[in-house]
Amino acid sequence: MDKFPTIEEIHEILDEIAEEIPEYFFEQLNEGIILIPEYKIHPESREMDRLYIMGEYSRSITGRHIVIYYGSFKKVYNGVSMRTLREKLKDTLLHEFTHHLESLAGERGLEIKDFQDIQIYRKKRTD
Repeated sequence: MDKFPTIEEIHEILDEIAEEIPEYFFEQLNEGIILIPEYKIHPESREMDRLYIMGEYSRSITGRHIVIYYGSFKKVYNGVSMRTLREKLKDTLLHEFTHHLESLAGERGLEIKDFQDIQIYRKKRTD
């Protein structure tokens, strides 16, 4: 891919992916899926080994939503094929939906795995 897709094109791809997801995944996701132009760097990211946040699940007093960071995808996946980019978007969206569904069920399995992954990243820092 010579040129990274526009935010509008990524929005269309996310819409297509969302249509493939079972309806019950969207229960209580009252604020939906939000695509924002910015990138987000993890607070523990290192200068030489950037750790970008691709998406986040959030719940608050106003509701629940999933954020996808267009800028993070552009920085990490610029130059990959459209097929690969779509797969990465789908993986990220399903990851965040897993957080949502676990939240509804009172589970924390993926949250614990994410924490363990950060521990591995931290350890790489000291090696």
